[in-house]
Amino acid sequence: MRYVQKLSSAVFLLLVGASVGAQSTGEEQVRQAFRQMIDQEEVHNGVLQMQSADSTLNWTFVGGAFQDGAPLSERNPFHAASVGKTVTAAVVMKLVEAGKLELDDSIAEHLPPAMVSGLHLYAEEDYSQKITIAQLLQHTSGLPDYIMDMPHDGSPNMMTLALQNPHKSWEVADFLTFTKEKLKAHFPPGQGYYYTDTDYVLLGLIIEAKYQKALHQVYTEELFKPLEMHHTAMFKRSQAIMPSERMAELYVERDEISTYESLTIDWAGGGLVTTTEDLLKFGRALFSGAIVSQASLDRMQDWYPESEGIYYGLGLRKFEFSELASGLPPLTIIGHSGASASFLFYCPELQLYVAGTFNQTTQMRAAIEFLVTTLVTLKFNHYNFVKP
Repeated sequence: MRYVQKLSSAVFLLLVGASVGAQSTGEEQVRQAFRQMIDQEEVHNGVLQMQSADSTLNWTFVGGAFQDGAPLSERNPFHAASVGKTVTAAVVMKLVEAGKLELDDSIAEHLPPAMVSGLHLYAEEDYSQKITIAQLLQHTSGLPDYIMDMPHDGSPNMMTLALQNPHKSWEVADFLTFTKEKLKAHFPPGQGYYYTDTDYVLLGLIIEAKYQKALHQVYTEELFKPLEMHHTAMFKRSQAIMPSERMAELYVERDEISTYESLTIDWAGGGLVTTTEDLLKFGRALFSGAIVSQASLDRMQDWYPESEGIYYGLGLRKFEFSELASGLPPLTIIGHSGASASFLFYCPELQLYVAGTFNQTTQMRAAIEFLVTTLVTLKFNHYNFVKP
């Protein structure tokens, strides 16, 4: 997901000003803003959960319905999309802490030569063996994005193929073959920033090589079971620990695609289905030091500018509100967002965790604007999320 334009200060200040003038509680203000999102024509359903760091506050908002009229519940799992990158990054950092790899290692040290060779061709030179694990985590490898980049031969990209062939199941090997045969690198490793799921496919393969297990097994054993994330799994590749309710419907404009077999085009970069409750368990554990050490978490927050006011670390994305639009306060959210308008963030200034989705790919930007507007409104109203 890319953000290339500065967010509109007029939009934010108008919404914030209207909310500040309203005589309502913080919870009611959020409920009203959430309802406005759900009432958008293209939004069919959504869920938002907010928790204070001290656990005294836990707000959940759910709206919309399935096509058969059944109301959405916070218990319906949804496609987390690129929020899953933070999960993959956390496992990589656990491997670093265990001494199984170093962030500056070349990927050639951990993957077979045939897999690495020919991945990164730029200006008639093969840079594949010069890519480091840190560059994969931070999207500075220069590799193309196997999902969204357009092939050099003019054929459809993989996202188009997935939407045109909903019953096709994709294998991880397909992603690398597509990359090598049809796509071009963007710059030499370490000489720029380009958001690409190909980076996280390679990280997933490195994780499998180190653990000698399938990626979904590693996720389950290292994170889902210890954190009691009972309703999280990899789409079409694993089952949740406990039986879950049916998946929330996901839309690309007017098309409902939640059960497309072809969504297996996403894997280590965003192949999870989950709930807000499970995402918050993961987010709280990550930022409290229960998954990796504070030193590792600090390393994950070594930021590279993605666009104005937005920065990318090692599997984490940061939004600096004061840089997004003039007049906004110095609030920060750190976590990740996804193409399904999904998100998991922590706001350190408010000591508040937020997770949710609007299950509509056209609402990626709107979901972030919603979060910014909502948190700024609560900040301007001096709402306290940590009780005395």
